[in-house]
Amino acid sequence: MDNTHISALEEQTVKRVTKRIIPFLVILFIMAFLDRTNIGFAALHMNEALGITQTIFGLGAGIFFLGYFIAEVPSNVLLHKFGARIWIARIMITWGIIAAFMGFITTGTQFIVLRFLLGIAEAGFFPGVIFYLTLWFPARYRARVFASFYLGLPIAQIIGAPVSVGLMQWGDSIGYEGWRLMYILEGIPSVILGLICLKYLTNTPKEATWLSAEQRQWLMTTLEREEQEKLKSEDVNVSKSTIIKQVFKNPLVWIMALIYFGITSGSNAMFFFLPSVLESFRNTFGMEISLMQNGLLTAIPYAFAAVGMILWSRRSDKKQERYHHGAFAAIMAASAIAIALIVNEPWAIIVGFIFLAIGVFSAINIFWTIPGQTLTGIGAATGIGIINSVGNLSGFSGPYLTGYLYTSTGTYTVAFMVIAGFVAMGGLGLILLGRLKARSIRAEKNAISSQSVTE
Repeated sequence: MDNTHISALEEQTVKRVTKRIIPFLVILFIMAFLDRTNIGFAALHMNEALGITQTIFGLGAGIFFLGYFIAEVPSNVLLHKFGARIWIARIMITWGIIAAFMGFITTGTQFIVLRFLLGIAEAGFFPGVIFYLTLWFPARYRARVFASFYLGLPIAQIIGAPVSVGLMQWGDSIGYEGWRLMYILEGIPSVILGLICLKYLTNTPKEATWLSAEQRQWLMTTLEREEQEKLKSEDVNVSKSTIIKQVFKNPLVWIMALIYFGITSGSNAMFFFLPSVLESFRNTFGMEISLMQNGLLTAIPYAFAAVGMILWSRRSDKKQERYHHGAFAAIMAASAIAIALIVNEPWAIIVGFIFLAIGVFSAINIFWTIPGQTLTGIGAATGIGIINSVGNLSGFSGPYLTGYLYTSTGTYTVAFMVIAGFVAMGGLGLILLGRLKARSIRAEKNAISSQSVTE
């Protein structure tokens, strides 16, 4: 993006919107991931206390994504209907309540049911925020904006271990089961933040009284112009139900869903199995790694990813190119972890996971700029919901496949080679999608040219 063409008004407006919206949304995302992934720490004591087997625990961990998948599209459609302020608040309040209730479970069945309900409650949050950001930021800024929001994920992974373990230790020290206290105290802030949403979030720029009249008008005009460009090829008389049906039949939406599935297979496998991979160094290389060392080593890839994805997303914005930037990041991630596993040395594996994290998070950020370029209004909400729900099935399949292959082979090498293949598939899919988009643009230009000649 060439900053010489940015007016003072544009710069001031974008900075004001960024400062108002992004930090708050990052905090929400951090809480979402803490409430979603803290079962990994709770399992250290919860499973034995309740008699939960590894099979039951694995089912409970994965069934979250089944509930998420079922409720994702309806949740996003309702967000479009009721507005982001009310619907994101509803999501946060319900998921916070359910997350806190996890501290009162007494059986494995209750664990599974609440994890399923947590998935339903949280469904729509991430794609809803992505859709919400498209209502506030012109297309040229979206890669860096998405990257700034997505910082919540590595931050959650970096701080999640010490916070969760610290709460568990505190609970044990005061005579209360620590894992229960962790669930309760990490669920309550989500409810409070949900209530704050009702006062703090603004649905659209038109309602933004915290912008000056001049800033508000510039933003509304710019976004409306971009929306009209996308609407030129659409029939404005088509009903909402028809638009939703068209989105479900749109092959590009399903291609994007498969691409996202491939890329997120890498991130979800990391979330669940990186600590286990580090723990396996004891048997593979004779290296003793303490719990604290494991936590610190687990945090390293996410720290690098937080920096890398911001820099790569800024480059994508500067060049105004999405498909090859996203593809390069995904293919780099897949190649890095594959090479690291072939080398099979501790330092190489850690470096491989660093580049895997940088690559998949960068690819995810850039990927989410693409649906908003082709989908609008209720179609965008529906399409983003489909893409995210199908993509998040990797949260069930990736960890399950990784665990199954490890059980079958006794090593993580085969499992992560397969995961690398999924991530590479996502990268190659982005290249294909870019070519399809370019072909579509050429066809439209040829049609316009032909029409002009005829006239």
